[in-house]
Amino acid sequence: MARVIGTQVALGRLLVVLSAVAWSTAGIFTKGVEADVWTVLLWRGLLAGGVMSAWLMWRQGQAGLAECKRLGWAGWAAATVSSAATICFIAAFKNTAIANVVIIYATAPFAAVAMAWVWVREPPGFATLAAAALCLCGVTVMVGDSVGSPELIGDLLALGMTALMALMMVIMQRYPDRPMTLAVGPVSCFQLVAIAWIVGAQFNVSSRELFLLTGFGVIHAAATVLLAEAILRIRAAEAALIGALEVPLAALWGWLILSEIPGMRTVGGGIVVIVTLTWYLGREVRVRS
Repeated sequence: MARVIGTQVALGRLLVVLSAVAWSTAGIFTKGVEADVWTVLLWRGLLAGGVMSAWLMWRQGQAGLAECKRLGWAGWAAATVSSAATICFIAAFKNTAIANVVIIYATAPFAAVAMAWVWVREPPGFATLAAAALCLCGVTVMVGDSVGSPELIGDLLALGMTALMALMMVIMQRYPDRPMTLAVGPVSCFQLVAIAWIVGAQFNVSSRELFLLTGFGVIHAAATVLLAEAILRIRAAEAALIGALEVPLAALWGWLILSEIPGMRTVGGGIVVIVTLTWYLGREVRVRS
C-alpha cells in the first residue's frame, strides 16, 4: 500500500511539473502569432474547450457535462470572471513582456487572501501578510519601470487579470459544492468563443497561424487536465509550490525564443516575488504535512 501511495504522489508531482511547463508557453504562443487578441481567444477557446469537454466525458461520462445544470449563479460567476481574466491575460501578453505578466500573475494567491479577508472574513496570518507585502513591493518596482512606456498598458492588464483570477479563486473556495472544474474549463472557453465571435474575430487565418493557435489551444487544455489529475494525487499546497516553476520558465522562453530581455527593475522585482512565493508555499507544505 505504501508503495502504491508513493507512486501516486510521485506521479502527481510529475503531472504538476508537466502542467507548469505547458502553462509557461502561453506567452510565446500569444506573441508568436500576428492574430489579434479576439482571434487568439476564439481559436484557443474552441480547441481548449473541446479537449477539456472530451476529458470530462472520459472522466465522468455524460454526467460530467450534464453538471451544467448544477452550476448555479456561483458557477456561472466563476466562469464569467475566468473569461474576463483570460481576455486580460492574452491582451497583457500582446502589450508587455512575458516576464512582467507571469511575475505579476504569481501574486494572485495573495490577492485572493485579501479578497477572502473582506468577503468571507478569513483573517490571514502574519506570514501571509508579510509575504503579500513583499510581493506587492516587488510588483510595484516592476510596474514603476513601465511608467511612461507602452508596456504600462500590458502591466495594468496583468494586474487586472491577477485581481480577476483572485476573485475566481475566492468564488471557487466559497462554493465548493458547485462543478467549478466545468465552470472555469469548458464553460469559460465557450463563453470566450461566443464573445470573440460577436466582436468579429477571424476564422480565416494562415496555415502557420492555425498551426500555432491549434498548439496553443491543445497545450492550454493539456495543462488544465494535467493539473486537475495531479490534485487528485497530492495536496493543493504542494501543487502550488511546484507549479510556481511556471514563472521562471515563461521568462526563460521569452528570452530564448523571443529575445525579450527583462530590465533591471523587472529582474529585481521578479526576484522578490519569486523568492517570497517559494518561501511562503514551501512553508505551507511543511505546516500541512
